[in-house]
Amino acid sequence: MIVDAHHHLWRPERGYTWLDDPELAGIRRPFTPQDLRAEVTAAGVRHTVLVEGGRCHRDEVPEFLGYAADTEPIAGVVAWADVTDPDLTDTLAGYRRMRGGELLVGIRSQIQGEPDPDYLDRPEVRRGLAAVADAGLVFDLVVRADQLPAAARAARDLPQVPFVLDHLGKPRIRAGVAGLAGWSADLAALAVSPNVTAKLSGLVTEAGPGWTVAALRPFVTVAVDTFGASRLMFGSDWPVCLLVADYGTVRDALGAALPPLSAAERDEIFAGTATRVYRLAVGPEGADGCNATAR
Repeated sequence: MIVDAHHHLWRPERGYTWLDDPELAGIRRPFTPQDLRAEVTAAGVRHTVLVEGGRCHRDEVPEFLGYAADTEPIAGVVAWADVTDPDLTDTLAGYRRMRGGELLVGIRSQIQGEPDPDYLDRPEVRRGLAAVADAGLVFDLVVRADQLPAAARAARDLPQVPFVLDHLGKPRIRAGVAGLAGWSADLAALAVSPNVTAKLSGLVTEAGPGWTVAALRPFVTVAVDTFGASRLMFGSDWPVCLLVADYGTVRDALGAALPPLSAAERDEIFAGTATRVYRLAVGPEGADGCNATAR
């Protein structure tokens, strides 16, 4: 079985202004549950986690929960919320009452858009993170590489909060060896906290046009050495990945970039970790020949 722990859906006309960037013209179109179903079926992926798409508006939440309720591959939703919302506890309770609210598994704020690398140190942010944990939810960390130290401090100081690091903290893959140095140390500092897991997602996009498996491999290897297979999960980052690679290519690239692992370890990365961390109601692991498709 394969679980995709990170993908998006959007309709640009509904407020996804970040897609106005000329470099994003290739993905500036609607991506619907029907599109998703076709992609995951072709790629042999059984379940997915739908992640907020940068709209940063509560109106997205009932739409995405409704998608999850109506679309069999979507097993969970990581919805947007303002982590500094003083009424965050009530906001999250309201999400739970929405149709499909039982499929809410996590919350994400666009921390990467905050200029302050120490944003996660702010008291109002820490209160919000605690409220997410109190609601029984995971907090997805979408951060820049320079925000990793603050993420490590937050994870250390809030051991009750289950954190998931998106895209490995966006390392500078295009910089090669130079991109590994500071990032790998900061990643290790974050991984010290056992309440943190990480997604092997978004890497082809960070590598950019002309990416190769060889360019990804050192970063993937560091992640495996740092977190271990039981704390890593596959994410396609579709449709953002379409800027440089299609869905199936992303899945295959990760399989090729992984260091030698046992079948059980590969199953953790491609299904088990996401299922466990997000508490997804899915079928038994290994039923879909994960290892055959992930080589």
